[in-house]
Amino acid sequence: MHNSPSLMIPQLAANPGAPFPGPESALDVPDGLLAWGGDLHPRRLRNAYRQGIFPWYSDGQPILWWNPARRCVLFPGRVHVSRRLRRLLRQQRFEVTADTAFAEVIAACARPRGDESGTWITQDMGEAYTRLHFEGLAHSIEVWDQGRLAGGLYGIVLGGVFFGESMFSAVSNASKVALVTLCRQLEGHGYGLLDCQLSHPHLLSMGAVEIPRQRFLELLDAHAGRPDPVPAFAELFVAG
Repeated sequence: MHNSPSLMIPQLAANPGAPFPGPESALDVPDGLLAWGGDLHPRRLRNAYRQGIFPWYSDGQPILWWNPARRCVLFPGRVHVSRRLRRLLRQQRFEVTADTAFAEVIAACARPRGDESGTWITQDMGEAYTRLHFEGLAHSIEVWDQGRLAGGLYGIVLGGVFFGESMFSAVSNASKVALVTLCRQLEGHGYGLLDCQLSHPHLLSMGAVEIPRQRFLELLDAHAGRPDPVPAFAELFVAG
C-alpha cells in the first residue's frame, strides 16, 4: 500500500451515497487500489460490495478501497474436500452454527497470526461489520468443539453472493469445516458465488480460482442483483 494515496487516486466524497470511481480507473500497482477516504457507513459498504469493491487498510492509514484486476472466487458446488477432511466431517466432531457468535468470530479473525504484529481488521472495521450484522447483511459461521469456539468465518450476503471477509482456526481444520459447510448450504439454496477477494494457497487448495475483474463483475450482476431473493441466510442453518 502507498503512503500517499491522495496523489494517485480520488478521494471519496463525504456523502455515504456518493458514487465510486469506475473499476477501470483502479491502479495496476498496487493492484486494484481504486479510491481512498470516505467512511464505513452501511450504505457505502453495500454500494461498494455490489460493485466488487472492498475496504482494506491498516491502522494509521486512510480507508483504502480495492477492486483487483483478478478476483479469487469459489463456486459453492466446486469446493474441494480432501479425503482427510471428508473423514473429519463424517466423524461429526464439530458442531456448526450460523450467526450465534458474530462478535467472537470477528474478534478471533482480527487477532495477529504467526509473526504478524498487526491486523487489517481495525476497530473501526470490526464495528462497521458488526453494524452490518445487526442490519442482517453480515453473517458468521461458527465451528464448535465441545462447546468451545474452534474456528469460523464471516462475510456479507447480497442476493445470491456470499462475500467472504476472513476466517480463523483455533483447532486444526476448523476453518475448513466452516468453509465446506457454508459452500454446501449455499449450493443447496441457489447461491451462485463465494467471493474470496484475494488468492491464498489455502483457498486455492479448496477449489477457489482466479477470474478476471470483468468476469467477476458479470457474475455479480447475475447473482447479487437477482430480482427474486434467495432464502434468507439465517434460514440455511436453521437445523444448526
